[in-house]
Amino acid sequence: MKVLNRLLLLALVTTATQAQAQSMVIKGANILDVTNGEIVRNHLVVVDDGRIAQISPSSSTELPKGVEVVDLQGHTLMPGLIDMHVHLTSGGGYHGYERLKLTDERRAILGVVHAKQTLMAGFTTVRNVGAGSFGDVALRDAINEGDIPGPRMLVSGPPIGITGGHCSDNNLLPPEYNITGEGVADGPWAARAAVRRNIKYGADLIKTCSTGGVLSKGTKVGAPQYTLEELTALADEAHSRGLKVASHAHGSEGIINALKAGADTIEHASFIDDEGIRLAIENDAALSMDIYVTEYILGEGASAGILEESLEKERKTGATQRANFRKAVEAGATIVYGTDAGVYPHGQNAKQLSRMTRFGMTPLQAIQSATMTAAKVMGWGYEVGKIEAGYVADFVAVKGNPLENIELLEEPAAVIKGGVRYR
Repeated sequence: MKVLNRLLLLALVTTATQAQAQSMVIKGANILDVTNGEIVRNHLVVVDDGRIAQISPSSSTELPKGVEVVDLQGHTLMPGLIDMHVHLTSGGGYHGYERLKLTDERRAILGVVHAKQTLMAGFTTVRNVGAGSFGDVALRDAINEGDIPGPRMLVSGPPIGITGGHCSDNNLLPPEYNITGEGVADGPWAARAAVRRNIKYGADLIKTCSTGGVLSKGTKVGAPQYTLEELTALADEAHSRGLKVASHAHGSEGIINALKAGADTIEHASFIDDEGIRLAIENDAALSMDIYVTEYILGEGASAGILEESLEKERKTGATQRANFRKAVEAGATIVYGTDAGVYPHGQNAKQLSRMTRFGMTPLQAIQSATMTAAKVMGWGYEVGKIEAGYVADFVAVKGNPLENIELLEEPAAVIKGGVRYR
């Protein structure tokens, strides 16, 4: 099954590369080796058919004839960045009851706009964890076919959860509308059936919710959702088909339930305790902690339509999440870069990097979380996240050294995906 899953992911990445694969030579840039933080100087990067063909000293390398030469003198070249938690078909300006204005068609159009904004911000790969009507599947396929610009995508389709719960149900309308969310699945067999449906219609991973959430009406942010039996059935069904499971989980009990059930990543992890951190390390599960978004919610959320109920939940969540982020870093937990873009405006994904350094990471650790570590956790560690021969030619370049000033990554000077210059 692992071999089959690897082949399927390789095919997906290769398709995305072939859509606009090109050749080029990048010269002049200092190359950041994200595995150890070393700066490689005076080397050329040769790109052939959308992949890195060679990295070699400038003095001993003959430039191939007839290929584009990109001079990035004075810049630092890095692998394209990865965001493990985005919602490209959602927008920062549509919260609370404002969300009811969005049709599936409107969301799809927003997804096209947001995909380009994300790519131009230097994020060449994303994991989209939750989208209605399989809008993220359509967006992924359009990018892979070269119809529109955007990052490489792993997508979940509709998130799966309980009646009245966060992420799966629609709690904004009163009962006379008789609206049930697309992802509602109560009971172990219903959860299995929902996983099967998502796979049938093109999902690359499964997203579920094992606690309530900040932005959902009527849910308690720390309260558990789904029983351990239900979560175990969901994870077992996903894993048996070669898909990973991302579980939205703020509260400590729901985090532990998700980890015991076999979730591969814990999203948010706001109230994680020592037992949850220990179990995550023991199970080789990763934490995706969106420690920037609290600033947007509390600073601009009210004007964007976020309900007062949600603002109050965030006031009780954000500071604790940041403190627990530091604890998880110090304990040696695997932490991947996930921002919840879509809650705040797309294209600002890199703002979280400076917060990660502020709350316990070194600049290299933060960059690794958004490159090699994220790539490994999503199952693409042999394709993206490093500048090595054989890897996809995805790059971001900044003027200066991001290890000395990580905020440089908020305004990239160049973005290249699959050997194609986008910025």
